[in-house]
Amino acid sequence: MIDSDLAELYGVSTGNLNKAVKRNMKRFPEDFMFQLSEKEFENLKFRFGISSRGGRRSLPYLRKIEYTK
Repeated sequence: MIDSDLAELYGVSTGNLNKAVKRNMKRFPEDFMFQLSEKEFENLKFRFGISSRGGRRSLPYLRKIEYTK
């Protein structure tokens, strides 16, 4: 799950969500989130047709989601 999606679920800005997580890193598992590299982000934009004109100013963080049956 991308950070902006999670922020929308909580009703906060993406920046505030990322700041809160960074301030409280001890409360989260080590693999709670990771940041995409430039190359990974370019690939993501290509796959989903994200415009290079607007949108994000920084590389997104992603939240690891565990799926259970």
